[in-house]
Amino acid sequence: MKRTHILHAAVAGAVLVAGWLVYRTLSQYSWEDIRNSVSAIPKMNFALALAFSAGSYVCLTFFDFLALRYVGKPLPYRQAALASFTSLSIGHNVGIAALSSGAVRYRFYRRWGLDTEEIAKLIVFCGVTVGLGLIVLAGICLILLPGTAGKVAGLGRAASLALGLACLAVGAVYLALAAFLRSELRVRHWRFALPSPGLAALQLAVGTANFAFVAACLHQLLNGDGGYMETTAAYVMGNLTALVSHVPGGLGVMEAAIVFLLGSSASIGALIAFRAAYFFIPLPLGVVCLLASEALLDANGEEALRKNPG
Repeated sequence: MKRTHILHAAVAGAVLVAGWLVYRTLSQYSWEDIRNSVSAIPKMNFALALAFSAGSYVCLTFFDFLALRYVGKPLPYRQAALASFTSLSIGHNVGIAALSSGAVRYRFYRRWGLDTEEIAKLIVFCGVTVGLGLIVLAGICLILLPGTAGKVAGLGRAASLALGLACLAVGAVYLALAAFLRSELRVRHWRFALPSPGLAALQLAVGTANFAFVAACLHQLLNGDGGYMETTAAYVMGNLTALVSHVPGGLGVMEAAIVFLLGSSASIGALIAFRAAYFFIPLPLGVVCLLASEALLDANGEEALRKNPG
């Protein structure tokens, strides 16, 4: 019982931290500034941005769906989708996703029969999928737009092209290892095996599609200023900067990188609207899912315990 109370307190703390981070972000601007800048975005663009944001979260649900097959504990898609959306809608705002979203995932998957090692492997699999998707899309941007993508790192055209090829090579090497390497990676008492070639290919596809959807969301909110690939390059490099900095939710870091790359076309309104569409709107939905699951799943668990006390 004490352990349950501690976990509930941790969940409540995560929700409060996420709310504080949202307040801290918006408090940088006056309400009038926010209203005027966001209202300048056409409604159709904002609707499409929400659709692309939803597309990204759908991709993210397949991270968990594939990971469950990787650890040998396949669950119905609806369960994987619930755990994924709830954990990531909160984790994206809290930051340090491996810990914040990982804690929420643990709550779900522990109830559904996964042990600690299997949950750890699932989280690692999802993290690798994120990394592969970002690296592959970065490689594509560096090759197609070496000037834009390399700008944030101060890279010249030749260096950008070389780095782009190296990024794509990472994906190719991962597929080759999945196809031919049969040994396991050992970390203390845990063992990690590479996925099957089919799962590895799906990781690359869904990971890349996820970031492509997020970039499309941002592009719509920029009112179509600049091409889609320019926006994608700016987003990918900005996101890499945010990941390296470990700032919660990438607050400020991603915006600074995007403004640096896109210049005046990256308006404050577009960046605030992007935060709203991709981070702030999913947050309360994720909190509701979490609170409902805490009540319903715990009640079901107690009912099952009464029927089968042994």
